[in-house]
Amino acid sequence: MSIEAELRVEFDRWERKETAVLKVLPYLLLAVSTVITLLTPIWGMAVHLPAVLGLTLVAGLWLLWFHTLHPEWHGNAPLMGLYYTCLLLLAGGLVALSPWYGFFSFIGYVQAFQYLHGRWRYAGVTGTAMVSASSYLGGVTQISAENLWGVWVAIGLISALLAGSFSYFAEMGEHRNDKQKQALAELHEANVKLAAALEENAGLHAQLLVQAREAGVLDERQRMAREIHDTLAQGLAGILTQLQAAEQVRDRPDAWQRHVDTASALARESLTEARRTVHAVEPAALESARLPEAIGEVVRKWTSAHDIAAVLTTTGDARPMHPDVEVTLLRTAQEALANVAKHARASRVGLTLSYMEDLVTLDVRDDGVGFAVNGRRDNGSAAGGFGLTGMRQRVHRLAGRLEIESEPGAGTAVSATVPAIPAGGAA
Repeated sequence: MSIEAELRVEFDRWERKETAVLKVLPYLLLAVSTVITLLTPIWGMAVHLPAVLGLTLVAGLWLLWFHTLHPEWHGNAPLMGLYYTCLLLLAGGLVALSPWYGFFSFIGYVQAFQYLHGRWRYAGVTGTAMVSASSYLGGVTQISAENLWGVWVAIGLISALLAGSFSYFAEMGEHRNDKQKQALAELHEANVKLAAALEENAGLHAQLLVQAREAGVLDERQRMAREIHDTLAQGLAGILTQLQAAEQVRDRPDAWQRHVDTASALARESLTEARRTVHAVEPAALESARLPEAIGEVVRKWTSAHDIAAVLTTTGDARPMHPDVEVTLLRTAQEALANVAKHARASRVGLTLSYMEDLVTLDVRDDGVGFAVNGRRDNGSAAGGFGLTGMRQRVHRLAGRLEIESEPGAGTAVSATVPAIPAGGAA
């Protein structure tokens, strides 16, 4: 098979996967939110089931009619603007009935890119951020009962700012890709006019360039998705934690100010990492430090934020590695620690960075509650999700392997092993 054919097959395969995921994702998030909501009475939480089920049915039918059954409408901007507005209102109504529908509200970010254009895209992102912010705080009832409206506005605005920043950078990337495509088209036309005898070869060459660019765009989308998860999602989680802590100590000005300052610092760091992501610059932690020191700083900040003991041990000959190797292991450490904070309820975490002759391994072990690797967590969420997928993609891209070992009550161990590619080597 020729290189051209291989590129086309690979691109088509990933494009089909992406299209399939975008078609199914709204229904999956709606189903997950509904199942968890239906289980809440078991935990002693009151739910107005007729209203929840009725509004869920309306949301599902609305998605089915516009998103699935009539793809020919997707290019009609006014019609899809109406569709998106009603979808966001449905999501807001569901979150008001049950904060677990915050999972479903995430689809607002995705479909803002699919169906909105220009400033309307940022309006959609802002609306989604405000709906999601209410779910973070337990829903409208909880916000009203504890008078958390100020915190809700703060979280919503910070979420909208960060999400809007990513929207802006992604939009700039789209414009850049369009200009590249136009330049390639002009080059192709010039080659065709140059000589009739070279027309066939020039056409094949231009087609190969377009396919290579499309394959690069797909790889860039995957990179952006991983980096958004590792920076924006984790940054928002940290900001939310600090703001909730500040709310609990608002009668103590010094402690309140400390938590607010920490939340502001996290917001600035997240925005900086977002800019670095768009420009494919390595994380700031690796700019002036070697990998062990960078992971050590991540561990120190994580321990301070979550009050959980964590220790990093380095073995072997610690030496500079290729930037892709160091970024992969740093992001793996960040994601593993984020999962411990969200799910493990651990009291201790141990990290081991091992330099061997041909391999570098990062092991992260906690003494938390553990989980069934092929099942679901206690809160009903899948035992994996995008974070684990992103870790696997990063490690597999370097021909490495990622292993997860866990069982209920026995803690969790994450092990990432990648080739020891030296700095300056080819990745």
